[in-house]
Amino acid sequence: MADTEGTSHVFHRVLSRPLPLAVRAEGVWIEDAEGRRYLDGAGGAIVVNVGHGDRSLVDAMAEQSARTSYVHGTAFTTEALEAYADAVAPVLPMDDPRIYPVSGGSEAVETAIKLARAFHLSRGEDSRTLVIGRRASYHGNTLGALDAGGKVALRRAYEPWLGRFSHVDAAYEFRCPNPDHPSGCGPWHAERLDRAIVEAGPTTVAAFIAEPVAGATLAAAVPPDDYWPAIAEVCRRHGVLLIADEVMTGFGRTGRWFGVDHWGVRPDVLTVGKGSTSGYFPFGFAACTPEVFETVRRTGFVHGFTWSHNGVGAAVAHAALRRLSEDGLVEASARRGERLLKSLSSALEDDTSVGDVRGIGLMVGVELVADRSSRTPFPREHQATERVVAAARDAGLLLYSSTGHVDGLDGDLVMLGPPFVISDDECELVVERTAAAIASLRSR
Repeated sequence: MADTEGTSHVFHRVLSRPLPLAVRAEGVWIEDAEGRRYLDGAGGAIVVNVGHGDRSLVDAMAEQSARTSYVHGTAFTTEALEAYADAVAPVLPMDDPRIYPVSGGSEAVETAIKLARAFHLSRGEDSRTLVIGRRASYHGNTLGALDAGGKVALRRAYEPWLGRFSHVDAAYEFRCPNPDHPSGCGPWHAERLDRAIVEAGPTTVAAFIAEPVAGATLAAAVPPDDYWPAIAEVCRRHGVLLIADEVMTGFGRTGRWFGVDHWGVRPDVLTVGKGSTSGYFPFGFAACTPEVFETVRRTGFVHGFTWSHNGVGAAVAHAALRRLSEDGLVEASARRGERLLKSLSSALEDDTSVGDVRGIGLMVGVELVADRSSRTPFPREHQATERVVAAARDAGLLLYSSTGHVDGLDGDLVMLGPPFVISDDECELVVERTAAAIASLRSR
């Protein structure tokens, strides 16, 4: 076991318990130094799409590293980057896009926000500075991305540095604030966004950002079908750029190439990370339409990171793209996800600690409640999520978790997002172990 409080010099992300030492991984399985195997039911942080131990991605990384491991993006481009951009462009939900590569999701969101600002500046609309996000949302942990996000627990310690952006309600059907729910929820949310833009002053709003399907903070909360078309229309009417945060939903996680594909929406800017390289290399990008690119190109884009436009990351992303496409893994995500959601819903149907089972593709969430009929959340001191995740881990299953979504303190969620190569038998094992871990709440 790694020692988080003793001899290790690593500042680990978990400080409350020792971490096992991972030594190998293949498919949907991770093995630690003691020989214990874990079924990766969460794909790490809903990251690993093509599965662990894929030699084609590892070989692409090695081959490009041997050619050029690093060149600066202001001095050179690389064949790997140019080839990847050409290959990924046709699957993006925009015509003839331009991509700005970075090293992960938070950087992609920072890039998108700055790109929106640069777009309006180039058009002479320097009053457009406001970004509108959604409550109970997550877009990354850099300060700009954190400000766009609306998760109270993540913002709380840094509030003195935040507050430039504003937020509207998320599309969260289980606790929908629309008084006429489930009727007309999409138009209701769109009207609220319209009102927020008007109240802020339409010429002050630069962009609206949201995940097509709410991920880490609301555990696969799928919006109603009338939500995204209505939201897009409001943005277009006010000249507000629509930023689709596809860091978690992108590259097949929802059973389509991108989450917005389910509703035929074409964003102005799109962000990706996580599944772009399936976690094999730190990489992501912000993509934009030709209109955004050509407008910004007139005056320039003051932005950049040391690791942006990296050829090794692009080569690995290209290998991941080929695996997704040639092996039909996006379609596999849709099929396996439908099976997983159906089986899990059935297994948890009579568990009174479960308020909702939801999802799309291999992005499935479970909301835990103290009382199912009233949807009352567990008090935070009960540590319901932590107990379920620990019980699952003890049984050899890794789950993803989130808390505090109801009121900033209470609210318990667990999420599943296994690699797309998961088999039917492994799906059933995920269901079995998840149900048992949740059932353990009643035995304490």
